[in-house]
Amino acid sequence: MAVIASVSGLNVAQTHMAVEFGASQNTILWIINIYTLALAALLLPLGAIGDRLGRKPMLIAGLGVFGVAGVAAGLAPTAEVMLAARVAGGIGAAMIMPITLAVITSTFPEEKRGTAIGVWTGVAGGGGILGMFLSALLVDVADWRSLFVLPVVLIIVALAMTMKSVPNSRERSGHGFDTIGALVSTVAVVGLIFVLQEGPERGWTAPVTLISLAVGLIAALGFVAWQLHRRDASLLDVRLFRERGLAGGSITLLVVFGVQAGIAVVLFPFFQAVLGWSGLLSTLAQMPMAVMMMTTSGLAPKLAARIGSRSTMAAGIALAGVGLALMALFVSADGGYLTILPGMLAMGIGMGLSMTPSTEAITGSLSREKQGVASALNDVTREFGTALGVALLGALLSAGYRSAIDDRLHGIPPEAANTAREGIANAVEVAGSTGSHAQNLVHAAQQSFVDGWQQAMWAGVAVMGALFVYIALRGPKNSVPAMADDAEATEPVAA
Repeated sequence: MAVIASVSGLNVAQTHMAVEFGASQNTILWIINIYTLALAALLLPLGAIGDRLGRKPMLIAGLGVFGVAGVAAGLAPTAEVMLAARVAGGIGAAMIMPITLAVITSTFPEEKRGTAIGVWTGVAGGGGILGMFLSALLVDVADWRSLFVLPVVLIIVALAMTMKSVPNSRERSGHGFDTIGALVSTVAVVGLIFVLQEGPERGWTAPVTLISLAVGLIAALGFVAWQLHRRDASLLDVRLFRERGLAGGSITLLVVFGVQAGIAVVLFPFFQAVLGWSGLLSTLAQMPMAVMMMTTSGLAPKLAARIGSRSTMAAGIALAGVGLALMALFVSADGGYLTILPGMLAMGIGMGLSMTPSTEAITGSLSREKQGVASALNDVTREFGTALGVALLGALLSAGYRSAIDDRLHGIPPEAANTAREGIANAVEVAGSTGSHAQNLVHAAQQSFVDGWQQAMWAGVAVMGALFVYIALRGPKNSVPAMADDAEATEPVAA
């Protein structure tokens, strides 16, 4: 997971890549987004293949593909080569991610499995922020191409550790591989992720967006119908979503990772355009949230053993919602970082508490032989949540900003005012050309951004509130404490 996290911050190098390749901003966005598209689309099929062929060979192959893709990206002479390398990197990551969790759930003894999943979840949740920090640091002190040096080094270390320490495991299935299900799931994921990535840029009513949405929805419905037809021979037995664990865990991860990704979209422009911080300092400012998330992810299994998975998930969701409310209430352009720090800390704690039991609920709902598919489902849910959160919270922020700044542009030259409406970064950039209006324009943009921030945060609070009610009523059953009581009751008999 550390290997995957180390390339998660490539977006900090957008400007550098555009200058060196002479490419348009749209091409650079494709270079960044195509990795996620390939990763999300292939998680389920490759997770299932790893279950059948052997998880250790699949992990080794994935690390090899990811390493070669990293070298190709680091040496890429053109944007086209970089694009191909990013696709290959996404394929390699899709081979790695489901296998790492599947190895944990299929090989660790039951009494240690929760702790191991907690560590994995903490790295998966906080790794994105850590990856962006390392990326910003490397771009500042070296060259953007050095972003691919660290992953290659980690690949070598991971390969050595995998060869030495990771046991092999595989599924013994009497059914053939669900090739049709794999292909249809790939089409569905590509269509829906493409909509979430490109909708904000191209427009939600653009023909390509609507066509992609239609293809994705039709393929998703076709996938469900085909899986119901295949039943026990299916790629993913969708009947299992009737169970509280699988449904509750999947919905929680979808929402939590969506809110986390949406928060990142809001935080970066706040740090850079409102507070005037550098990219490196902006990523460093998010580290307290990542540290709290990673710490509480490791502690969540112990809490779940005491009060149950559902109660732990509900407590984490409630804390995350409180964190969003704190940021909405106290954020201030003049107050700076300290106005949002308490909310960030509460968010980190809440997400850490909710992610680990959600992951356990998903992996525990599928059989030991299907852990590659279970892990892939966990990862696909996270990727969908991330894309959804960025699209929706980003759109709410932009809409709130434009609505608020319209009333604050009186006296600003029309051309500069139109540019300022496009976003706070544009407003700060054009302010220098407005003469005596520069300070007023920057202040108006900052205040309008805070207004948009509050709108996005309150929307997040509403979503987390709805999730809390759902989990409280329909979340995984609190079975762990009862099992512990039974164990204690049988100890005297065993003695």
